[in-house]
Amino acid sequence: MPADTTRPAGEPYEGGAGAVRKVARVVLLDPRDRILLLHGHEPDDPDDDWWFTPGGGLEGTETREEAALRELAEETGITDVELGPVLWRRRCSFPFAGRRWDQDEWYYLARTSQTATAATGLTELERRSVAGARWWTCGELTRAHETVYPTRLAELLRTLLVEGPPARPVTLDTEIV
Repeated sequence: MPADTTRPAGEPYEGGAGAVRKVARVVLLDPRDRILLLHGHEPDDPDDDWWFTPGGGLEGTETREEAALRELAEETGITDVELGPVLWRRRCSFPFAGRRWDQDEWYYLARTSQTATAATGLTELERRSVAGARWWTCGELTRAHETVYPTRLAELLRTLLVEGPPARPVTLDTEIV
């Protein structure tokens, strides 16, 4: 099954059994309110694919904000961003690359005028499991037949664009794949 790959298992996760990986993800919007999504797949099965927001696990003592900016730069090459508030929080659990990932994800709003991407900081596993990036309009996302994570992203994006960021982060339903 497709998995939500917050930094598709980049570095070895040292959390151990039952540990929850802390993750920072970025809802990156361009001046036309398009969202940037990465196209991922199981390392050994390109047909088992999905789209997801840039982001990944915290390293060392970095904050979630620092992780969000680092991951965005590594996965997209985009560094000219204005990081905004946390929009959503979500717990998820999914299989990927032969193991189960249990994550606590925080989604940060960010804006940029830089739309060219270059994934220059990918790990070896990411190079085998990330097939590219694409800017999506809300309408394209709504009509998409591809798998997208989080599963309600089109609805969440539409609400964000109409109402603006929530006063406090919205807790999304837990997703277990």
